[in-house]
Order: sequence, then structure tokens, then C-alpha cells
Amino acid sequence: MPSLLPTADPLVLALLNPWQRGFPLVRAPFAQIGAAAHLSESQVIDGYRHLQAAGSLSRIGGVFAGGAGGAALLAAMAVPPERLAEVAAIVSQHPGVNHNYQREHANNLWFVMTGADPHAVQNAMRSLDAATGLHALQLPMRRAYRIDLGFDLRSNTAAHAMPEAAAATPITPADRPLAALLEAGLPLTPRPFDDWAQTLGRTPEAILATLQQWLDQGSLRRMGAIVRHHELGFGANAMTVFDIPVAQVDACGEALARETGVTLAYRRERAEGWPYNLYCMVHGRDRAAVLEVIARAIGNAGLAHYPHEVLFSCRRFKQTGPRRFRALPTATAPDAATTPEVLDAVAG
Repeated sequence: MPSLLPTADPLVLALLNPWQRGFPLVRAPFAQIGAAAHLSESQVIDGYRHLQAAGSLSRIGGVFAGGAGGAALLAAMAVPPERLAEVAAIVSQHPGVNHNYQREHANNLWFVMTGADPHAVQNAMRSLDAATGLHALQLPMRRAYRIDLGFDLRSNTAAHAMPEAAAATPITPADRPLAALLEAGLPLTPRPFDDWAQTLGRTPEAILATLQQWLDQGSLRRMGAIVRHHELGFGANAMTVFDIPVAQVDACGEALARETGVTLAYRRERAEGWPYNLYCMVHGRDRAAVLEVIARAIGNAGLAHYPHEVLFSCRRFKQTGPRRFRALPTATAPDAATTPEVLDAVAG
């Protein structure tokens, strides 16, 4: 679908730009959003439904900190070009994969595997290696310097997001069903938290208090509109990877996290044949804007003399919310909503 230019759609700015964090934790949140935007409650709900149908809104939900629960792993495969579509479809059909992209590199297929625990993630990775006949690099995160992705829809590059909290309190087993609902997304109904309360056999007040507690203790990084950035005009992104001595990597990562325009920054394990341990992501409306931010960030953070590579995304095969708390169905065939023909676009 064509990119939706935010400056051309007041609805996007009114409903998405202010509410990517700080979503109202009240029983009638859409009425409160409507009051701020001079819209009725029904206009707000219909607007979110429209944006979701158009593809620019993924869901209204939460972004959990890495330590809140579950497990995730960044992985990469070097896929022969003639097999890329085939292998990407195999990877995308796994329900634990929530992001799957082609990048400009010999390691050309990059994906994120999520699961209830590290054992589940490792089993899933073994199954993909067997199904594809290819061995994936496994690059677990060791420290997040910034991991909260938000977009200023009036800008040429993504917003200056807040650094990741140093630690997060894990979600208790009793609260995992609520976390699973938050992963799936808030119902677009007048009293969505009442709906969750009925489903879980709890009171709406208890639901709201738990969500606020998660925010306060850092388990939940933000709650609000989770946007699909390509559909909103952020058509270019690049992952820059650095080989940094262990003694310096945290200082370098913290410096990157302070740079405006850097959307994600984190340290990962190295792998055989892959010497890089520091990563950052930059999202922008075009390649030139992304390269400008990368050059500035590298210079300001003092990283120019370290080995590094820039990997632009060039095709998106799958982009969904993570599934750390939800029970995963058995993968049988590619989902029509996530096949290469539908999501042949840039993402990150």
C-alpha cells in the first residue's frame, strides 16, 4: 500500500502521535483521548479501527522490557539469493517469529524469535535450522541501552526515545494472562479494560492498577499506539553494527543511546564469523536521512575508528507483535497476512 503521509492526515497526528506512550489508564480511555482531540468517543474508536485496517496502527498495547518475562533472540541467516523467498516463508510461518527482514549483507535474512522461555526459543531455532538446511547466527541481547521505539510523525527521522531502564521486575505467573492480552492489543470498545476484566475474572480497577504498577516498576516500557512505521512514511532503516572491545562497549552504547535519531541501541553476543557486539537502529523517511543520522551518531559517540558495517533493510517478510506471554499455535503454513507478496516492503 502507498505510504500514508502524516502531514496529509490529521487523524494520524491526533490519534497516533500523542498516544504512542501515556495511554490513559482509565475505564473509558477513548473518551479521554476524544476530549483532548476534540472528537467524540465513537470517532476515536472508529478512527483507530480505520488506522488499523489501513495498516498504520499495529495495535494499542504494551512494550515490555526484556527482563519482564519470556525470551527473545535475534538471528541471521546467509541464504542463497535463489532460495530467499522460500526460506523467508519457512521462517515467517513460525508463530514465534515476530520480525523477519532481508538486509543488504551476505547474512541477508534477519529475524527475531520469541518464546515463553529460552528453552522454547532454542527448540524453535533448531526446528528452523532443520527445516531450512541452514544454520542461523544466534545473537542474544546482553544489555539494552535504548529499546523503546517511538516515532514523531512530523519528523524525517524517528523520535528521540527514552533510554531503557536498567532493570525490570518480572511479570508474575498469575499476571501472565493479562500480559498476553496486552501483547495481543486492547479491544477497540468503549470500555476495553472492562472487557479484559470479564475475560480474566478480575475487576477493571485491579486491571488498571496492575498496568500502572508494571509501568512504575519498569516491566512495561510504554503503553499506547504501536505503529507500523513503513506505512507511516518511514521507508528506510538501517542496523549499524560495531566491533567494540568489551571494556569500552557499555560506554559506547550509552553514548549511542543519547543520540537523537537513534531508535534502538543494544549490546549482543558475538558469534562465529560475526565479530560485532554493539548495534544501533536508525529509521527515517529516506536513505539519505538515515545515513545522515548514522554519520552524526558515529562521530559524536567517538566510534569512527572501530570496525563497523551498515545493513539497510530492503524487504519485509513479517512484522507482528512479540509473543512472550501468549501460548503459540503450531505453525503449519505461511499466514496470508505475512507472506512475502503482502509485506514486500522495508521495515525494521
